[in-house]
Amino acid sequence: MKKIILFSTAILIFGCTGDFGDVVNYKDVQNPNLSEESVVGQPNSASIWLTGLERQLANVFNETLVLSELGSDNYVNTQTFFNQFMDQLLIQITDPDMRDTQRQIQRLRELALFGLEKVGPGDPNYNGETEAEFNYFEGLSYLFSGMYFSALPQEPVGVPISSVEHYENAIIAIDAAIAINAKPEYYLAKARANYYLGNKSEAVIAATAALSLDGSFDRIAQFDESNGPSNTFEDALYERATFDDLQPLPTLDFLDPKYSFLTPNEDAPVHYLKAEEAYLILAEAGLADNDIVAARENLTALLDLIASREVRNIDDSIEQRSQVDEGSRPDNASVIVDGRPGLVLDRQNGNVDIPSVSGTSLTFEDISTMQDNDAGLSMLYRTRQEVFIAEGLRMVDMGVKLVIDENEILINENINEGDLGTTAVIPPFISTIVVDLDAFTYDKAAGVANTLINLNDVLVSNKNSDQVVPFE
Repeated sequence: MKKIILFSTAILIFGCTGDFGDVVNYKDVQNPNLSEESVVGQPNSASIWLTGLERQLANVFNETLVLSELGSDNYVNTQTFFNQFMDQLLIQITDPDMRDTQRQIQRLRELALFGLEKVGPGDPNYNGETEAEFNYFEGLSYLFSGMYFSALPQEPVGVPISSVEHYENAIIAIDAAIAINAKPEYYLAKARANYYLGNKSEAVIAATAALSLDGSFDRIAQFDESNGPSNTFEDALYERATFDDLQPLPTLDFLDPKYSFLTPNEDAPVHYLKAEEAYLILAEAGLADNDIVAARENLTALLDLIASREVRNIDDSIEQRSQVDEGSRPDNASVIVDGRPGLVLDRQNGNVDIPSVSGTSLTFEDISTMQDNDAGLSMLYRTRQEVFIAEGLRMVDMGVKLVIDENEILINENINEGDLGTTAVIPPFISTIVVDLDAFTYDKAAGVANTLINLNDVLVSNKNSDQVVPFE
């Protein structure tokens, strides 16, 4: 039932007379640099507005990445100032991170729409490339809404619409961008929306189109170390000094930290739409079609691409992998994790090589022996987990959805507690193993670590659910 909040204000004036209207009336105060007229109708305002959209996208990732990575099995929050609830998937409407994540995504939408409706048409130098980008960013706002929420309003205080509708609207907006100026990342964004909708043929067509334009494209969100926004997740993973905080699952140790310090001016970017995803979509479609040859071909192309990506040689010796108790986590290259060698790095023995775009433990031998069965599909999902670590996709692959925040519920007459979007979506096969998502055993003397569960196997064993593994 909708809560009704009554506000009452009492104004007490002690020993004061006279009219204070001129003192407290701020309506006539104007900053010419902040007015709508300072933007709309000005030459080159559209390109400047587009820069603002890129900045807003960085703000979106600063919210979504921390929540989604903590909510997955990728990282465990050992002791940080970041969200204290997501590791246990305690997703609550009162959590301010829900509010901030929702607002940043919706702000991206409103900025894109204002660019399309006001800034662009008023700019004498407006061009098709910028118009396409405005449509693309509008599409991204819907894509992220569908990825992270089961329902969200698509307009201020509007009626919440489902994640399916958000994905469909993302496709419409991105198609508008493609019609003006086709780019590979546009097609991949369309492929991702269709992927999560379970539209296999449409996802394959879009992924193929993306690769036909550029087989190694990589769209990034940039961050400003000096003036902001800096990369919050990079701070969490690398620039934390001796503060022991976010730790990866031991099977992912060789990929951490995905983001590390670049320069005093430029922070590590987020590679959020890259060709690797297209190859993985095509490989998964191959498995779904019982076409092991196509799956192998696309995974082989994936490995070739990953081999060409940047690998950063960094000093990570400050990272002890000790958690709270000394020796509680694997910390040297001789450790075997889940029966597999080479997954843990020795950070105390000199610089380490960390993939900054994509990395994987998948090998050409793995691909050649891969079969069209559940084991092959699980290996593909393990590869997705590795390639997209710290990019916010793992929690989406798990079928977990965040909630509309309490403020929106209270002020929006179209939403009541209990409605779609106000309760967290956690598949039952995930909720029953939450406490074990990040759990493992480690015998330091024997040099052996084992994760308690293999979540990729769990996802595949539940592939008939409509919440995960969308092509099955």
